[in-house]
Amino acid sequence: MLTTDTKRALNIPGLIWTDPERMSGAPCFDGTRVPIKNLFDYLAGDETIDEFLEGFPGVTREQAEAVIDLARKKLLEEVSPR
Repeated sequence: MLTTDTKRALNIPGLIWTDPERMSGAPCFDGTRVPIKNLFDYLAGDETIDEFLEGFPGVTREQAEAVIDLARKKLLEEVSPR
């Protein structure tokens, strides 16, 4: 179950929105019903960002690149020595 703090953390205006009552609570690109997971599924399947954007025209390149950058930063925070 998402707490208020978790929900707030998953909502980044202009980038990500999350609502436990919509899209099963999956984080989505802001202004769309496109789950963030779809981008990573495309990339894991050897598809390009351009191919993802063609399939989901409501998502901007800036949003896709920002989500990838955010994921990279969060991963590096988790694995960096403290």
